[in-house]
Amino acid sequence: MSKSKPVLTSSLGKKLIMSLTGLFLCTFLIVHLIGNLQLFKDDAGYAFNNYAYFMTHFTPIKVVSYLLYLSIIVHAVYALILTTKNKAARPIGYNQYDGKANSAWNSRNMGILGTVLLIFIVTHMQNFWFQYKFGTTPYVEYRTELATGNQEVLQLDDIPSDYNGYAQYQDAGFEVVKSKDLYRQVAVTFQNPLLVGLYLLGMAALAFHLIHGFQSAFQTIGFNHRRYNGIIRTIGVWVFGVIIPILFASMPLYFYFVK
Repeated sequence: MSKSKPVLTSSLGKKLIMSLTGLFLCTFLIVHLIGNLQLFKDDAGYAFNNYAYFMTHFTPIKVVSYLLYLSIIVHAVYALILTTKNKAARPIGYNQYDGKANSAWNSRNMGILGTVLLIFIVTHMQNFWFQYKFGTTPYVEYRTELATGNQEVLQLDDIPSDYNGYAQYQDAGFEVVKSKDLYRQVAVTFQNPLLVGLYLLGMAALAFHLIHGFQSAFQTIGFNHRRYNGIIRTIGVWVFGVIIPILFASMPLYFYFVK
């Protein structure tokens, strides 16, 4: 009598985990986008730098961040395992199989799109998260007069020797904020045309990946009903496949051409 495979280690189980981690990452994209839209505020990075500090120091957010990193790794590893298994199990070669007649281009190339996204994520983390935590992020000090709202900004390329971490306090009628200047790190990074090009390529890959992946994830978890399929497809295509990638792509373009 053969023993059945545990659900989570079977191919179906791996697809289920990929779907759940993918939907979790979609949720993160929305939150990440809302925070990054602070980059467009004309306040010398005040709102964005406060957001960056909050996201990296508020304990519940830090816990969610660790779940995010784990989700990215699990999603990528399971995608690689399933792609390798599918290729090994296919009884006929590509020259005998016309995939174009049965599926869209992005659904046939999720592995390629995912690889581009993984390269993008590693580059993104190195440029911003790693630099903010361990690198040479510039320093900024905001002094806002409470009575008038007038603001003075002191920017330095290096962290002062007496800097003891993020600080926000009131002093003689002024609100004073001392912080690492991730906003200026973003501005400097996006003066590099190669990095801007990589970000645009990454957002194109994200768009095509999610147009197929969002709807596929709901089908995998069993949420497949004709009453809701149209709504899910619309959200997948227009929200995750068009609006979110375009807004993210507009950020490097804004700093390269405008700032």
